[in-house]
Amino acid sequence: MTEQQVQAALAKFEALIREQDARSEAIKQQGDFIDYAKLDKLTIGVCGGDGIGPIITREAARVLAFLLKEDVDSGKIEFREINGLTIENRVAVNKAIPDDVLEELKACPVILKGPTTTPQAGDPWPNIESANVAMRKALDLFANIRPVKLPDQGVDWTFFRENTEGAYAVGSKGMHVTDDLAMDFVVTTTEGTQRIARLAYEYARRNHKDRVSIIQKANVIKTTDGKFLNLCKEIGKEYPEITTDEWYIDITTAKLIDEKRRRDFKVFVLPNLYGDIITDEAAEFQGGVGTAGSANIGKKYAMFEAIHGSAPRMIREGRGAYADPCSMLRAAVMLLSHIGRQEEADRLERALDICMYEEKKLRITGRPDGCTCEDFGNYVMETLTALK
Repeated sequence: MTEQQVQAALAKFEALIREQDARSEAIKQQGDFIDYAKLDKLTIGVCGGDGIGPIITREAARVLAFLLKEDVDSGKIEFREINGLTIENRVAVNKAIPDDVLEELKACPVILKGPTTTPQAGDPWPNIESANVAMRKALDLFANIRPVKLPDQGVDWTFFRENTEGAYAVGSKGMHVTDDLAMDFVVTTTEGTQRIARLAYEYARRNHKDRVSIIQKANVIKTTDGKFLNLCKEIGKEYPEITTDEWYIDITTAKLIDEKRRRDFKVFVLPNLYGDIITDEAAEFQGGVGTAGSANIGKKYAMFEAIHGSAPRMIREGRGAYADPCSMLRAAVMLLSHIGRQEEADRLERALDICMYEEKKLRITGRPDGCTCEDFGNYVMETLTALK
């Protein structure tokens, strides 16, 4: 390693430190959460993304418009389509989110977003940052909330994944110091950890959950995971009625498949990378990532999405029309709850339980031997009508 290589790496590291320090200071300056009840008009952005994204997002928006018809007709709620967040557009400007698309997103306090393609090694695309990661940072969507329920097995989990820090904070800004040495970085801030921890404990208190589990690997990743663990424990002391326990990420993945122990888990709070991995595992219990939605919450913006990818193979094989919209419909349940439409959220959740697990009049296979995405949306709306 030459002195020039060392100095170049140090300069890049210094720039990252200053960037993340500025972000930490900006968090301190934020105000309160947006109050949707005080808005004269709520604009919900519908952003299709890539692959099957536009298909399943359109279906979820159609069901939402059906449920919110009175508000839409009166002008209280507007659905605004945002078409520019495709891999082709992003590559054309070499940005995770084109500037004009970001401005469109910022005009919508609530966003329903389809999956987007993230380039990886071996892809034909340049190595641009994940659109999801960029959106979470640009809109400061610091909390990724993912519920998993299996009532017949006593499973009722809610995951609070820190969304803007950890291994993803500067995931596209690692460095090849030499041909033999590459380095990436993990970021943990006091402000970033405290706000995700407090959101998790507040949720547990409001929903009468008696346990919050802090997931980390502080025995090995001592500095950043250690900081995350200690700060979460300090927040937990403010909620004496809630039991706080701590688990290493590796043993947590094992205990989720332990039929006796997994019933003990209620609310999880965990760093970004661990949350990304373990929520995919958890989603398998209720039928796979295609069945799970998620919320990305900040103080000014909220974005709701599926937890799976854009499935480009389905599009290449001409099977897009048969894509499963259940993940986006589950995300729509969370969207309705977030904007204060709990009655509609409960109805949609009940309709999905009927359509997916109970009646199952239509079967989704992703192929012509099953129903289409639109057919399933119609089935859900018929069930919603019957539930009135």
